[in-house]
Amino acid sequence: MSDLSTATAAVATDQPMRPRAALPALCLTQITSWGIVYYAFPVLNPQITTATGWSAATTMAAFSAALLVSALAGIRIGRILDARGPRTVMTTGSVIGTASLVIIATAPNLALFTVGWLLAGLAMASTFYQPAFAALTRWWAPNHIRALTTVTLAGGLASTVFAPLTAQLAGHFSWRHTYLILAAVLAAVTIPAHAFALRGPWPPAPRPASNSVPATPGAITRSRPFLLLATALTLSAFAMYAVVVALVPLLLDRGYTATQAAWALGLGGAGQTLGRTLYAALARRSSPALRAAVLMGLGGVTTAAFALVPGPYALLAVLAVVAGTVRGNLTLLQATAITDRWGANRYGRLSGILAAPMTTASALAPFAGTALTVPLGGYPQLFVVLALVSAAAALIAWHTTPTGRTA
Repeated sequence: MSDLSTATAAVATDQPMRPRAALPALCLTQITSWGIVYYAFPVLNPQITTATGWSAATTMAAFSAALLVSALAGIRIGRILDARGPRTVMTTGSVIGTASLVIIATAPNLALFTVGWLLAGLAMASTFYQPAFAALTRWWAPNHIRALTTVTLAGGLASTVFAPLTAQLAGHFSWRHTYLILAAVLAAVTIPAHAFALRGPWPPAPRPASNSVPATPGAITRSRPFLLLATALTLSAFAMYAVVVALVPLLLDRGYTATQAAWALGLGGAGQTLGRTLYAALARRSSPALRAAVLMGLGGVTTAAFALVPGPYALLAVLAVVAGTVRGNLTLLQATAITDRWGANRYGRLSGILAAPMTTASALAPFAGTALTVPLGGYPQLFVVLALVSAAAALIAWHTTPTGRTA
């Protein structure tokens, strides 16, 4: 029997043929890719600006440009994933990511430094959550939530592992040599993992579950529920990323030490891990629209609490964990939003289109949040506005059930 026939038979019996090493490999590569391509930059940026004389605003702009490239490239990459699977996409992305870091590390001027980051944006679109989610959704459906949870739990450790490691390297080497070392690690871990662990038949896309739901990707993306879903998730992502960036300065303005502020941010990361362990149970007990509205609404509540509660610190620490728990659930909400409403058919393409405005919002949120602080009168006022943004997202999310299904 051919690989395609085997895969088709496996899908028909709800036992899809999947590479045995795919799940542990994707856990490892998500930690490594996020940790090196994304989280190393905030650690190294102060050293970069000091050594080169480039302003922090310009280096941050180059990094944000990478996120924008990732958002745009993700749409096309989603189509390739649907047709061919993740192996070639993610292996190529790892090679591009390695090359981009070498360019960044050796850039003699800001222009080439920016080019390196634009190339890194392609690597992000090809190796981060979107292609991993597409692979897991196709290979593990209908039990994909457990696989998605496992990978996001691993991905949540990226900053925990690589932020301290990057800081240690930067204490002994220049930022350029540190990036070269990290590029070597990225290549050694992710290229072979993607090339060898993701081999296997790519199951054909499952048929839509109901004829009442638009069957073609074009019809889905033009439908009112999809447009409302994209709007709600984009607003939620903007508020979420702005809160993460603004939390430390909020606490510093209230008189807490930098260490206390950093611990509050770290506790939020621990809360994300906790939240992701709870999502499967939440998914079993709620409809997609209700789940989205409640989680986005809770995001608004925790954001408003930060604005209104000045202390004591122990209470703020608990609030940070709760807020992180909500954020952890929101990550999985984004990963399952397509399959919850339209099934796994054309997941890569649809998720790429859905992710584009969210990624753009996450790239713009740090700048927009900081810029709004002055006219609003301070960080507490900013958090109130961000809470209202989350509330608007929750109201919109309630109306994202496709025609013919119940909310």
